[in-house]
Amino acid sequence: MKPQVTAFFDEPTFTVSYVVVDPATKKCAVVDSVLDYDPASGRTNTESADEVIGFIKREGLELEWILETHVHADHLSAAPYIKERLGGKVAIGSNITVVQETFGKIFNAGTEFERDGSQFDALFRDGDVFHLGTINARAIHTPGHTPACMTYLIGDAGFVGDTMFMPDYGTARADFPGGDAHTLYKSIQKIFALPDATRLFMCHDYKAPGRNEYRWETTVGDEKKTNIHVHDGISEDEFVAMRTARDKTLSMPRLILPSVQVNMRAGELPPAEDNGVHYLKMPINVF
Repeated sequence: MKPQVTAFFDEPTFTVSYVVVDPATKKCAVVDSVLDYDPASGRTNTESADEVIGFIKREGLELEWILETHVHADHLSAAPYIKERLGGKVAIGSNITVVQETFGKIFNAGTEFERDGSQFDALFRDGDVFHLGTINARAIHTPGHTPACMTYLIGDAGFVGDTMFMPDYGTARADFPGGDAHTLYKSIQKIFALPDATRLFMCHDYKAPGRNEYRWETTVGDEKKTNIHVHDGISEDEFVAMRTARDKTLSMPRLILPSVQVNMRAGELPPAEDNGVHYLKMPINVF
């Protein structure tokens, strides 16, 4: 029950994607893939996704799952591109419907945008069990950063999305629509209830002050002991006060507007208009 985990770091968005492999069957999952996007030109490219695809092909792996930990606000998902080339099921938490309802209104997406999660192949609820080859896996609902955030526990490896970061960097913001610092604290306690030796893999790293290299793997035990925001002994009220004050100082992610419009559609662009061009909306004075 110990999967092999290979990380792919996208420095422009500070995002870590993973290929998770069952050594017994060579079946694999991709977690939090990246579609490269240049906001100045509005152009996408697939360099990051092609690196992941190339690895899977070279290793002779079979893709079973394309897992999204949440609707990302900092990068576009490459899930449809990867699925088209390798197969696999695209999955996310069932509360994607809450996110779709919220942002469907913000972007005035119209009735053609389904808000039932049907763009995804599988919607996981808290505690749902699935398999990666012969390895048991479990979906754990860990909201707070967004309503749909999931942690995927695959064997002894947990993929926590943006719920928390490396111990020296802390935890995710909770001020996006549908976010809540109290809920985030409770979600982190669910992760802390896992065995201390459980490996944890972050979706992002930004280098904590004084650290020179990027890092994205730690353990439940290390987080509980040394996470600067939420280590053992930090009460819920203390955490919420810290998180609320800190969030007020943060600017919006650089790619939040294009990312959410694409990711709430499971990585697909909004439908092309009658001239054959896809457009992303820019709501003014909303965030």
